[in-house]
Amino acid sequence: MLLKPGTRLKSAVCATEVVVVRAPADELDVRCGGEGMVLLSAPDAPGGSIDPMRAEGTLLGKRYADEDLGLELLCTKGGDGSLSLGDTVIPVKGSKPLPSSD
Repeated sequence: MLLKPGTRLKSAVCATEVVVVRAPADELDVRCGGEGMVLLSAPDAPGGSIDPMRAEGTLLGKRYADEDLGLELLCTKGGDGSLSLGDTVIPVKGSKPLPSSD
């Protein structure tokens, strides 16, 4: 799927929804719970099940990023499935430390 900033996606197997913050120009295989994500505006797909190996869940308000590819997703609705690019899990983006106030 070709992504661009602002694109909203939803999982086909759980309640997870994300917004694309940054995306490379290449097509990506973004998945949640082991199944491909679809556009938020797409009709609901017939029920599926979460792959047990991809059931760590997503957290509301967290950013998931692959810095090497330049992909960043913001979770707008948490769910039971884990975000991945193909079979590679997308980790939660770490927070930046605040500058010290001497």
